[in-house]
Amino acid sequence: MPDVDTNDNGSVLNADVAGPAARYAGRQPALTGCPWHDVNEMLQAAGLRPTRQRMALGWLLFGKGARHLTAEMLYEEATLAKVPVSLATVYNTLNQLTDAGLLRQVSVDGTKTYFDTNVSAHHHFYLENNHELVDIPDPNLVLQKMPEVPEGYEIARVDMVVRLRKKR
Repeated sequence: MPDVDTNDNGSVLNADVAGPAARYAGRQPALTGCPWHDVNEMLQAAGLRPTRQRMALGWLLFGKGARHLTAEMLYEEATLAKVPVSLATVYNTLNQLTDAGLLRQVSVDGTKTYFDTNVSAHHHFYLENNHELVDIPDPNLVLQKMPEVPEGYEIARVDMVVRLRKKR
């Protein structure tokens, strides 16, 4: 079983087994606060070539702080920003950034996939009325009693999505 932090009764304390830094290609990015420079550094540190399309999509993704976006939402932002990319390129880039550890993929209902720029161990609220994903601010959230993992498998990560709707 991987290193999953647990307390004395076996509750999971963190959501990720390996953080994004473990996936970077050997070095931490030298971030300056300039979104264009920082995206270039992040891509290179993750072993990705900073192509024009990756740079433009990365700037849209990471230039506005922590956010949760679907591929369609990013495609719409790119279109409004006059970035010439196809929806397929957006999907490919999001998957490459996820594989490199720069994004975290969060699935809701198996029908909607969000990409989270905050790759730290945390969980989410899903606001059903708004179709919006937001971070749960409680870092002490604990999942009790992990299930027995079948032989030959290990826990990669635990994603908790708490669905909320407006009171009637």
